[in-house]
Formats: sequence, C-alpha cells, structure tokens
Amino acid sequence: MLFSTATLTLLTTAVTASYVLQDDYSTNSFADMFDFFTDNDPTNGYVNYIDYNTAQSSGLYKLENGQVYMGVDSTNTASGRGRDSIRIASKNTYQHGLVILDLAHMPAGACGTWPAFWMLGSDWPYNGEIDIIEGVSAQTSNNMAMHTDAGCTITNTGAFSGSLETANCDVNAAGQATNAGCSIRSADDSSFGSGFNSNGGGVYATEWTSEAVSIWFFSRDAIPSDITSGNPDPSGWGLPQGQFTGGCDIDDKVRNQQLVFDVTFCGDWAGGVWSTDSTCSAKASTCQDFVQNNPSAFQDTYWLINSLKVYSENGAEPSATQTSAIVTTVATSAGTDTGVPAATSVTTFVTLTSGLSTYTPEPTTITLSTDTPAAEPTAAVTTAPAAVTQYTTAVVTTAAAETSAAAGGGWSGGSSNNGGWSGRGSGGGWSGRGGGGWGH
Repeated sequence: MLFSTATLTLLTTAVTASYVLQDDYSTNSFADMFDFFTDNDPTNGYVNYIDYNTAQSSGLYKLENGQVYMGVDSTNTASGRGRDSIRIASKNTYQHGLVILDLAHMPAGACGTWPAFWMLGSDWPYNGEIDIIEGVSAQTSNNMAMHTDAGCTITNTGAFSGSLETANCDVNAAGQATNAGCSIRSADDSSFGSGFNSNGGGVYATEWTSEAVSIWFFSRDAIPSDITSGNPDPSGWGLPQGQFTGGCDIDDKVRNQQLVFDVTFCGDWAGGVWSTDSTCSAKASTCQDFVQNNPSAFQDTYWLINSLKVYSENGAEPSATQTSAIVTTVATSAGTDTGVPAATSVTTFVTLTSGLSTYTPEPTTITLSTDTPAAEPTAAVTTAPAAVTQYTTAVVTTAAAETSAAAGGGWSGGSSNNGGWSGRGSGGGWSGRGGGGWGH
C-alpha cells in the first residue's frame, strides 16, 4: 500500500467588469465641456438658440448653489426665429458607456414646449440617435426612442417595464410616422414633467453596450446607493424602463454620440399635435401664437442639473485568487502470477471552490501497468490476480481574492470607450429630432 499527501498552490483569476468615471461634467466646468448651438432648429421649432455669452448675460445660463440652471426667455414677447432658448452638445463623443444624469428639475408642463436630453451621432441618421428624456407640452410620462437608418428593429423581450409603441428604428420605416423610430413610453408619471418636478426630480441612467441600450429612471427617494457612492453597478438595478435590443447591430447603427440638452418650441412634434391637444389648442389657434405672446407661461421651463457623469467599462480588470489543493493518494498493488504485470487502479475525487461557487466533477478511475511484462508464460494461468483499488482525493479550497492581478499579469485594464460619444440628429417622441444631422 502507498499513502502520500501533496499540497498545491494555484493562482487563478476571476473577471468582474465594472464602470469607472471617464468624464465628470461638474458645475464649474460644465459650460466649457459643451458647445452652444446657434443655427436654425433642424426640427423647425419656433426658437432662437443663443450663444453662451448671451445666455449668461440674460440669466438663461447660470450656476446656482452648485447646480447648473438652463432656462428660456420668460419675460419678452418673442420675435424673429422665436423664443430665446439654449441647445448644447458635448465636445466629447462616446462609444459605449454609462451616462448618469441627476436632475433637480426639468422643463415641464407649458403648452408648446419640447425639451429633451439625448445623444446624437454625426451624419444623422446613419450614426444613430438615442433619446433619453423627451416629451411635449403637458405630457406626464417620459418617451424614450432610438433613431437609425434602415435595418434596425427592437423587440419586446419583457426585459423592460415601459410600453413598446413603435418597433422599427428606421426614421423612414413604413407604417410609422416619419422619424418615429423605435419608441418606448414609461409607465411612471414621476418620470417626466410636473410629476418629476413635484417629486424632487431624480436620476436617469443610460447604459450603452454592443448588445443593448438600456434606460433606467430612479425617483429622488429610490436612487441606488451605488450611484450616489460613485460606483454604479447596473446589474443590481432591476428592469430598465426602456431597452433597445433585438434585430439591430447596435455597434453598426449607433456610433460616436454626443450628449445634448435643448428646449425647442412647437416644431415637428409639439406643433404637429397642437390641434389634437384639447388643453393647449384652447389657449391659442396655433402653437406659435401661444409661444410668441405668453412669455410668463414659460417660467417653469428650465433644466436644473445636480450632476452629469459618464462612466466607461474598466476593461474587465481581473483579480487574483489563490487556490490551495491538498491531494491524498492511497494505492495498493497486488502480487501477480508469473508473466502478469501488476495493475494500479486510481480513482480521483475533486471538489473545486472559487468564491461562492463550488464544482465537483465526476470521479475518474485510471488503471495503470507498472511492471514490465515477463516472458510468455509456459502454462495457463489458473488464478486471477487479486483486485486492486486505489483512491486519490483532492480537496481544493479558495483563499480570499487578491485585489491585484497575478504576477506577470496576462490581462491589462483599459476602457472599452474610445473617447467620447457624439452629436444629435433625428427625432424624438413621435416625430424625432431629425431632418438633418443636428435635429432631435
């Protein structure tokens, strides 16, 4: 009989992806990280987008108690292109990531308004558009949408809580309104407008991967602690309100996106539904007439931003895990008759434990010959050799995970994000922002 014990030490790695902060649009640097758009509104709104200096001198852009305020003119009768407002687009562009916006207040409730927080790629619609927050007039729940060229549809997988309104993301899809894109409506009345503001605002988190674009909304009293601590982990957030996935190659259809805030008036959406809105149409015969002549109606039409942060994946940096293995071998060998080699039968039982997971493979039995065969026997063997059974038992235990990678490291951290996101160009809600590269 043979009895031996061996202790082995192994170093393995366990990969856990997480997000790290890439860009912090902090209050003091906020304006420097955006470009102010001053061209005509691509969505045909009755709006005059103003530059930074004009916005600051008129009080439409200012910093208040660590928050960023962006409003619209609520004092003067509008003229020319329309009512003064702000539209900004981030200087950085992004490819994948996690965007977290904490809002204390959003533009809400006034007839003829069309606010949005969204993302835009260049050469719209070929690089796509993602509408995170969008709605018109007195709308009570948020509308989320994605806009692309042909060849992108989404499916209702049951993996989001909102209602799928249109499934084809193509801005020219047959059977849908022009620029409708694929659209999901939140069922939460605190997700938009006056309901959002009366509840103290909240947080919108948008995760963009190769597989899906997912949008979560958290009311002020339900923000996950990992968001407030700066260590966001979407895996624990439950169902998003909207998720765009299905018959669409996300990486092909959505690329290099900018972050965009704006408030326009009337235009393709708010103006297009004016006559069917019984509340607003009772105030004036046309959307433009109301917006032009009722400045005080827009005192509540402003963004108040607590924070805006963009996170990127950390490149799945591995952590090292030390594993020790104790192997015990019991072996017995029987004598043999003349010319018959000794046989060794080995059975191995292994238990592997790593973190919270345990794996036990099937036992393995191997029979080995350890003697050199003798010359051919001259007489028949009349007695079989005695049975031989050996047992090898390996019990593997895992030490606490190390915080650094194994020596020699094999893997290196890195961002999956190539730098930024880019611009905005299509529609939102029912009609999109689109028309030409800079619409919404």
